[in-house]
Amino acid sequence: MRPSARIPSILAGLVLAAGGTFIAAPAATAAPTSIQDCEQYIVQHGKQVTDGVGQACYEGTIGNQTSCAASLQEAGISANVASGACRAAH
Repeated sequence: MRPSARIPSILAGLVLAAGGTFIAAPAATAAPTSIQDCEQYIVQHGKQVTDGVGQACYEGTIGNQTSCAASLQEAGISANVASGACRAAH
């Protein structure tokens, strides 16, 4: 490959790599906020946040609402609050 043809190829590759980073970045920051929303919901309803609650909220952020609610109920959260917290996580 001629040197003059390599430069545009390299630049095109860098642009594609940077574009993928910019597209992926917002999705990576969405989960922690959702976990915090779930935990805040639980605190607002008079319960303490434990490691089990954090894990359950994570399950809610990835779309596993059934596991989220069941885990929160095992941690002593009522069914209504667990359901609301899992919705806040999603």
